[in-house]
Amino acid sequence: MKKSLITALCVIFWLILWQILSVCINSKILLVSPIDAAARLFELLPSSDFRGSVLFSMGRILLGFFIGLILGTALAALSGKFAVIRTLFSPLISAMKSIPVASFTILALFWAGSKNLSVLVAVLICVPIVCSNMLEGIDSLDPKLDEMSRIFKIPAGRKFSGIYLSQLLPYFRSASRLAIGLSWKSGIAAEVIGIPDGSIGEKIFSAKIYLETADLFAWTFVVVLLSFLCEKLFIFAVELVQKRIEKM
Repeated sequence: MKKSLITALCVIFWLILWQILSVCINSKILLVSPIDAAARLFELLPSSDFRGSVLFSMGRILLGFFIGLILGTALAALSGKFAVIRTLFSPLISAMKSIPVASFTILALFWAGSKNLSVLVAVLICVPIVCSNMLEGIDSLDPKLDEMSRIFKIPAGRKFSGIYLSQLLPYFRSASRLAIGLSWKSGIAAEVIGIPDGSIGEKIFSAKIYLETADLFAWTFVVVLLSFLCEKLFIFAVELVQKRIEKM
């Protein structure tokens, strides 16, 4: 309760500061007030165009996230098992982590086109994050537990869930939390560059072109909220799996 109250007070503080700044600047092009941004958001919510844009962007960004999650986890498992694969893919993973998002977004635009650009960009963002985190978890596995499972001839299914998953899930959860947030950020940035029809990125780009600052803030809030909700729901599902494994 105390933590929730502190969080609420912090939010109120920043909203008040935002309101004061907007009054001081006194320019709706440079900075709208939180009231204007909220009013514009509530105007957008009932429209079918709003729902279509949200579904378009959310579907592609989450698709990219899940593909990246699967590929990153598989690559980490193979790298942990075979040293040659770790050595082979290490430069690629390092390059993917250091190359600016804008650079490979433009290149990805040639490969995937604007419609599916956010899918490919989200994949390229997720793979190195998930692979690095999961590989760290694999490297930290306790060999004594594996040896014990062989001595007591524990079945493969129970060994996988009770020994490997229980140790790797915290790393998976950490990787997922980081990857899903960056997928939204990079995916929307890719849409702003590629401007696919009916996407959130297109709406943000239009707001910039026509100096509709209230629209820009409203859509930005939508992106932040969707990213937050997706992260919380996915992590909640992961934690449910973790608790079920712990009870086994």
